[in-house]
Amino acid sequence: MKRLLDHGYNKVIAIDIENILEFDHADFLTGDMTKRLTLNDNTCEVAVCIDGIEHIYNQVEFVKEIFRVLKSKGVFIISTPNTSSLRSRWKFLMTGHHHKCDSPLDENNPTPLHHVRMLSFPEIRYLLHTNGFRIEIVTTNRIKIFSWIYALILPFVFLSSLYVYNRTGKKQNTRRINAEVFRTMFSKAVLFGETIIIKAIKC
Repeated sequence: MKRLLDHGYNKVIAIDIENILEFDHADFLTGDMTKRLTLNDNTCEVAVCIDGIEHIYNQVEFVKEIFRVLKSKGVFIISTPNTSSLRSRWKFLMTGHHHKCDSPLDENNPTPLHHVRMLSFPEIRYLLHTNGFRIEIVTTNRIKIFSWIYALILPFVFLSSLYVYNRTGKKQNTRRINAEVFRTMFSKAVLFGETIIIKAIKC
């Protein structure tokens, strides 16, 4: 938030479950992603959710809330751990756990910090596209050098995905959708990125 203010944005509202800011800001609101946001309809131009959506179960209602508060053609930027990366897919194959959620959660001490609902790119796209948004950009925060090792399994992942997407596209008449998802799934950002960052527009 401080970066936005430093770059000249006049009105920046921060919402979090508790105030952990290290500087004074009059427009901080205490809020819960699982409940109605304390903002009026069609009042925001941009909404940003940084590594938050994986911490809640009812992600559909949260996205609907963002849709409600955004103006027409408003921008929704969302980031979340990239479970569609080759590294994360390999880890899930080996352990049943995705990267950044690589061991059982401590059920004796539940906390909002737990990653209770990790999302793949196709799941995020479905969530956004069925609730009034259209994705414009998919990128990542960084690609670690170590992640390039997993390019060794890329030919097998590519061929198996191509087969499945083509087969289901014919059966379900979703060839266009499958082709779009396929292209994004095999982009450098999704294959190797640590965090997936998505810019979507309110339709």
